[in-house]
Amino acid sequence: MLALLAGLYGGLFRLGWLLPPLTETLPALHGPLMVPGFLGTLIGLERATALQKPWSYAVPLLTALGILSFSLGFPYQAGILLMTSGSLGMVALSVILIRRQHALYTVVMGLGALLWFIGNLLWLARFGLSIVAFWWAGFLLITIAGERLELSRLLRPSRGSLTIFLSAILSFTLGLILLPQSYSAGVPIAGAGMLILALWLVNYDIARHNLHQVGLPRYISICLILAYLWLGVGGVLSLFYRTATAAPPYDAILHSLFLGFVFSMIFGHAPIIFPSLLHLPFTFSPTLYIPLSLLHLSLLLRLSGDLMFWIPARQWGGLFNAIAILLFLANLAFLIILSLKK
Repeated sequence: MLALLAGLYGGLFRLGWLLPPLTETLPALHGPLMVPGFLGTLIGLERATALQKPWSYAVPLLTALGILSFSLGFPYQAGILLMTSGSLGMVALSVILIRRQHALYTVVMGLGALLWFIGNLLWLARFGLSIVAFWWAGFLLITIAGERLELSRLLRPSRGSLTIFLSAILSFTLGLILLPQSYSAGVPIAGAGMLILALWLVNYDIARHNLHQVGLPRYISICLILAYLWLGVGGVLSLFYRTATAAPPYDAILHSLFLGFVFSMIFGHAPIIFPSLLHLPFTFSPTLYIPLSLLHLSLLLRLSGDLMFWIPARQWGGLFNAIAILLFLANLAFLIILSLKK
């Protein structure tokens, strides 16, 4: 939570909002705090809980220590080293899971962990964050794809559909490998993989079949379908803006992935994951649609500002992105408290 709040604050600072500077380095730490910090620790905690082994909690502990290292002003490389160690631990956890359950989806999730580790190694080797961020995106994208592939077994996907799925993973991974040598060649190849995967998820994921349900299952399905649409948007933008490394179009590519795709997935799964990790009850409420709607509408505003170089739209969109995330967390906490009182 510290990583999330600090990352959101630093992100607003980067967008040009005149906020009191908490530390000089906070704006530059926006990405590291949000992705390997908050999301890496959260996924590490989820994976450690699944393994039910006390030592497995060393993975989220290392990344959490990396967050504290950044927040307390320790040398920059120390925080990177801690988070890289945590991602190496995630690879180790993935190997154990693959040995326990040797299946395509566990191998895919293991690949996601490997991409995170390699991305952190590139970060440690002082490669530009424009390259590293795509490897981080690969960690989240491939991990989520593996999880959705596991659930798609209920629909018995055909060999042809699995071939399309693997071609998307291969294309995205190949694009990442090319990035350090030729950024302009790697980005569109990775983007093609994103677009193919988005189309595969819309057509073959179980979420589409749950839209007719009510309550929490329908809410989760809507979150997931919206996430897949944003993944497709990220893929299309990567095809058109292959050389963008810092300009507003680059912001549009990254945030269609990290906000539109990843956070929409989080909004959908958090009502299950957070109460499970905390061993607390939860009762669904339609009020969860309020922050979800705000997230996607504000992201539309932000990307419109990015692509039209309209700075106020970009700034206000980013501000309401942060408000949507905070509103969602507050709403989730409120619903958990209400459930405890019942």
